[in-house]
Amino acid sequence: MKIVVFEIEPRERESFGTLAARHDVLFADEPLTARNAPEFADADIVSTFIYSALGPETLERLPSLGLIATRSTGVDHIDTAYCASHGVLVSNVPSYGENTVAEHVFALLLTISHRMPEAVERARTGPFSPRDLQGFDLAGKTLGVIGTGAIGRRVIRIARAFGMDVIASDVKPDASLAESLGFDYAPLETVLAESDVITLHVPASAENRHLLSTGQFARLKDGAVLINTARGDLIDTRALIEALRSGKVAAAGLDVLPDEPLIREEAELICSIFCEKHDLRNLVASHVLLRMPNVIVTPHSAFNTREAVRRIVETTVANIAAFVQQRPLNLVA
Repeated sequence: MKIVVFEIEPRERESFGTLAARHDVLFADEPLTARNAPEFADADIVSTFIYSALGPETLERLPSLGLIATRSTGVDHIDTAYCASHGVLVSNVPSYGENTVAEHVFALLLTISHRMPEAVERARTGPFSPRDLQGFDLAGKTLGVIGTGAIGRRVIRIARAFGMDVIASDVKPDASLAESLGFDYAPLETVLAESDVITLHVPASAENRHLLSTGQFARLKDGAVLINTARGDLIDTRALIEALRSGKVAAAGLDVLPDEPLIREEAELICSIFCEKHDLRNLVASHVLLRMPNVIVTPHSAFNTREAVRRIVETTVANIAAFVQQRPLNLVA
């Protein structure tokens, strides 16, 4: 079979060696898009990360395709309905970085609470003084966790170790989990109103798009902190900017932004077809966030540890091998 692995980094290639012994395996640094798909029209299997655009305009150019093995848990970059109607299976990596992403949540939060960028810059450039760099303790604060799946649960465990109180919102509350970890479930509106810090751990979906917008920000405590390591579209970026400017949100730590491919490849703006499919106001808003002093942004790197990447690649290789053996694993479509 012909297998094409997109968005691949050099350190990941070796792990696909077991497949290369029996199959034609190609590697591509770039994402898979409608523009380059014809080059791989004979591919039986493709493996992508989240920046590949796997909608009908791309998939229809891959007539031999039988499996998409995404190296992610989320599949919002894949038109799974199209895949289902055209006999293309989709496998994901259901579990790889619960602790990895949860740790990043607190890396962002501690960076904000201890004003680390300002403190480091002060130490480098002087004066060597903590004056005007006062932060805040996590202990005693209330953390609002939206989504108590695997990552949300790990976040709660860490928060409790910091001495934080936790309230959570989930479409399927788990009473036994709440009892064992020592937190309470509450409606989303209550979580927003009572939390000092909000962290998001829900998947991207049509229902969750702009889960936090103007109305939700209005419910927050004045001076709340927002952390998002899930998906950029969960937040209405323009509403967040207004909340930051007004002080309703004191600071935000973001590992994800909407329209990340546009941010990565701004040269694409010269292509009118590409631009028509994106709200360029989101791009402008994202750039505003990147330059706000009370916002910490990391480049969708919460997952990116040696251990997590190894788990992602190993699971992906296993998914591909299982498909070849006609015993597919971890199917989402």
